[in-house]
Amino acid sequence: MAHSLKCHTDADRHNRPDLSADAVRTAKEDLAACFRMAARNGFEEGICNHFSAVVPGHDDLFIVNPYGYAFRELTASKLLVCDFNGTVIDGEGEPEATAFYIHAEIHRRLPRAKVAFHTHMPYATALSMTEGAPLIWAGQTALKFYGRTAVDENYNGLALDHQEGARIAAAAGDADIVFLKHHGVLVLAPTIAEAWDDLYYLERAAEVQVLAMSTGREVLPVDPAIAEAAYRQMREGDPASAQAHLAALRRQLDGEEPQYRH
Repeated sequence: MAHSLKCHTDADRHNRPDLSADAVRTAKEDLAACFRMAARNGFEEGICNHFSAVVPGHDDLFIVNPYGYAFRELTASKLLVCDFNGTVIDGEGEPEATAFYIHAEIHRRLPRAKVAFHTHMPYATALSMTEGAPLIWAGQTALKFYGRTAVDENYNGLALDHQEGARIAAAAGDADIVFLKHHGVLVLAPTIAEAWDDLYYLERAAEVQVLAMSTGREVLPVDPAIAEAAYRQMREGDPASAQAHLAALRRQLDGEEPQYRH
């Protein structure tokens, strides 16, 4: 299902950007930790899904996973740095084709989206295949996403060119969560920590909704005024909570899979 992208190589070594800053290294380690924990939670699909983050200090470059690796294999040093034209600036290998075309256009066209996580994680993807709005505002966890979602209704096959990536970016609009009909989900965030936090809780919200729907009983949404109020309560502390969530994730991996940092 995955397609390799034939990238340009960065032949002009003298003009390469300096990627040695501590912030760049931290971003790669944080992203590698998210890949490893996503694998543990069953969020990945083979070698087909992808996470990206704009390089700190370089808004025209982004970090992305290389083609051919499962999430559980990834380490900080295996991650690639690419520009928006398909040139691999740093790292060995190349991104998967749809990873490049989706993420390059997301970061180019939506500067607010410093981080973009795309998965086919099962419960959220299942809801992308159903009629109507994917989320029912019935569970407390789902209320974290109240008013923050968009649906790309126009599935158009694989994203194998800039035009399709641009179409998906336009469908995202101002949303943080995009359900891609018949496809999967896209999480956009200003930080890696917030992207991970949203990805994790989105799948949990989707899972409990699918379980509730499977009973065959009516799923009762929360009153809209209460849903709005709960959303605001959650969002007020989200950035700090997300940082704590990422720190907890890294502590677990430091003890059990410390190679993610290498």
